[in-house]
Amino acid sequence: MSDFVNSPGGDPRGFDKRRHDAPSGFFEAEAAGLVWLAVPGGVRTAQVIDLEPGHIVLETIDEVPPTTAAARAFGAQLSVTHSAGAAAFGAPPDNWSGSLFIGNRSLPAAYEDTWGAFYARYRVLPYLDIALDVGGITARQSEAVHAACARIEAGDFDDGAPPARLHGDLWTGNVLWSADGVVLIDPAAHGGHRETDLAMLALFGCPYLEEITAGYESASPLRAGWRARTPLHQLHPLAVHAAGHGAAYGRALEQAAEAVLELPSTR
Repeated sequence: MSDFVNSPGGDPRGFDKRRHDAPSGFFEAEAAGLVWLAVPGGVRTAQVIDLEPGHIVLETIDEVPPTTAAARAFGAQLSVTHSAGAAAFGAPPDNWSGSLFIGNRSLPAAYEDTWGAFYARYRVLPYLDIALDVGGITARQSEAVHAACARIEAGDFDDGAPPARLHGDLWTGNVLWSADGVVLIDPAAHGGHRETDLAMLALFGCPYLEEITAGYESASPLRAGWRARTPLHQLHPLAVHAAGHGAAYGRALEQAAEAVLELPSTR
């Protein structure tokens, strides 16, 4: 979901990314996320070579076609990354106190004890309001989203799991396949629920998804019913897209919310 301006070849040391109108902390937040996500045994992240306001240089990743073996390894490594944890639901990377971003949009930080309260208040409703303002979703369609968020905020889907260390913007474009395995770029890193990263991989069509999830479950079995909860965890990326990419995402957001309303409580 990134809207960064990329300038490959602009710096001989690596992949040069510049944005002259970057908000304060824009690339600094990206760098903090990449470092935070780089845990031993987890998924590799692109190394930061240089950083200054409005400019970041990352190592160049030579991409290769994905394979089933690489996908399984990625899934297992992702479970390790998630298990490294976070200070709270919505917490930013350790040692980072500046703004967070998802694509070009601000991403609210939070320090919630429960996932549902965090997810509804800080990951869905803020972008729903924007989507309503710009016409990405209608008032009628938003009713289902508000109803779903009421259930989420009330804790209907809380399961007691601690905050996971999320990439936060894990669509297929931020998953680079190299000869040495997957490398992640462009995070919106924060503490959340591990199913959210997996749901975003599903939403935007990551190759070999079944192998990725099989690898994940071989290392960290997912809670029963996780497939049915995929629309729950897709509310956030769909709300972000409805806020900036048109009414088709508003319809998809409504449909996901309706699916959430059909889910049994996990309490």
